[in-house]
Amino acid sequence: MSSKKTLLILAGGLGTRYKGLKQVDGILDNGSPILEYSIFDALEAGFRKVVIIVNKLIPESYIERLNSISENKNFELHWVYQEIDSIPISLEGFDYPDREKPWGTAHAVLCAKYAIQEPFIMINADDFYGKEAYQLAAHEINHHHISDTQLGMIAYPVGTTLSGNGAVARGICTLDSENYLISIEEQTSIQRINNSIVYIENGKNIKLDPDELVSMNFFIFHPHIFCYLEAYFYDFIESDPLPKQEFYIPSAVQRMIKEDRVKVKVKASPSQWMGVTYADDKKNIKDFLISEISNNRYPENLWT
Repeated sequence: MSSKKTLLILAGGLGTRYKGLKQVDGILDNGSPILEYSIFDALEAGFRKVVIIVNKLIPESYIERLNSISENKNFELHWVYQEIDSIPISLEGFDYPDREKPWGTAHAVLCAKYAIQEPFIMINADDFYGKEAYQLAAHEINHHHISDTQLGMIAYPVGTTLSGNGAVARGICTLDSENYLISIEEQTSIQRINNSIVYIENGKNIKLDPDELVSMNFFIFHPHIFCYLEAYFYDFIESDPLPKQEFYIPSAVQRMIKEDRVKVKVKASPSQWMGVTYADDKKNIKDFLISEISNNRYPENLWT
């Protein structure tokens, strides 16, 4: 059993803490950034269409590289630019504010409205999610578990998602007895201190269980979500947001749940998550990928 499904990659971030365009920064000598490992895993799981949200800073040389790969490997590839004025709704008399950053992840997904008409998974370009995550997502789509009223999310134990180079932001998940999402609580200061995982709240360290599930922005969506995102983005703009305030996917999903529009089934991933929040994180994922290659999980060169 198979269904048409799309991989949507959010690659429009500015990489402030990384101090560079980590979306296209090659990890090993093969020159492949993390997003290519994500594409490789998705193709193995049966995805044949890829949509990438980018900003104008992405080098043309990298676009040409991936276009060539898509032709050689016979998958559909679309590029969508996320700009400050990339707002696919009518806002009469609206003056675009002077912003340093894009509108956020929910706006990035909304920008893909005209490129996606089928169930899709949404991921971050700079996160390595592991093969099994894509296989779980493909199973949910292929077995028609994803609909206009039921979405999905692949979550990870918080203890496997930390950086040794500084605090990280994670969405702490609260689930009901059937593993449906109740809420995502965003915490921006999660780190390991003296063998404990903590975040700071009101000046105090709050401990987290290492197995507590967190959202890493791996969602399984139905295209009907674009209707909700469009309405919510209109509300966001009308609220006169602060110059750096962003419209986030977890917040939009939270609102859909609160309004009883959707249920979100959460699956815990058995895969190892890896990411590059900070420049010094690159060595860890480099060593990890070398190990994966030695275990025959990936070829030394992904595309030959």
